[in-house]
Amino acid sequence: MYKILLVEDDLKIAGILINYLKRYGYEVFEVKQLDQVFAEFQDIKPDLVLLDINLPYYDGFHWCRLIRTVSKVPVIFISARTDEMNQVMAIEYGGDDYLTKPFHLEVVLAKIKSVLRRVYGEYADISSFHQQVKEMEGLTLYTEKAMIEYQDNQVTLTQNELKLLSCLLRQYDTIVSREELLEALWNDDSFVDDNTLTVNVTRVRRKLEDIGIKHAITTSRGKGYRLKIVQGEEK
Repeated sequence: MYKILLVEDDLKIAGILINYLKRYGYEVFEVKQLDQVFAEFQDIKPDLVLLDINLPYYDGFHWCRLIRTVSKVPVIFISARTDEMNQVMAIEYGGDDYLTKPFHLEVVLAKIKSVLRRVYGEYADISSFHQQVKEMEGLTLYTEKAMIEYQDNQVTLTQNELKLLSCLLRQYDTIVSREELLEALWNDDSFVDDNTLTVNVTRVRRKLEDIGIKHAITTSRGKGYRLKIVQGEEK
């Protein structure tokens, strides 16, 4: 489940977006204190930010600049400003896309899916995860260091193990198809077959066990794999 941070001072628009995006499985966090956007960003660690430009205290450009000092998380601006200059400024300040109000919800969803797919999904390069940290149920993945940590236990990962675990973490507690995982492992220099995937899944399972997490990756026959840390299954 992807986490989306919504920064929007129009309560009606915010409510519509939250209800719509939740229907499609996204976890949406609305910033209530609009003078504390950066603090809430650091606390929530979202996968994507929907950011209005016209905000009280400081505009969206200000908050985007602050976010870019610590993260490469995708930012989609939402604004009633339709002029080209503001769209250019949004991109120059680090935005990934721009939506003008009024907008169709289907277009918002399509843009979110497109950006997430490019940054985290099958179109993503491993370098796009540079300096990112993922946390789930006490498990922390440091992508820059290619390392995982759990209850003060640490172990390093190979590049294939990192790609595989990143993909499973992004879709935590859901079945990820073998085809999608094979795409994540594929590169231009080597052919990746079904056996390669099986071997790497086994290695990731072993690495998780090394830091105290047992039975986290389960096999769904004919479908793929699911990552879920079950309390009581740790060492």
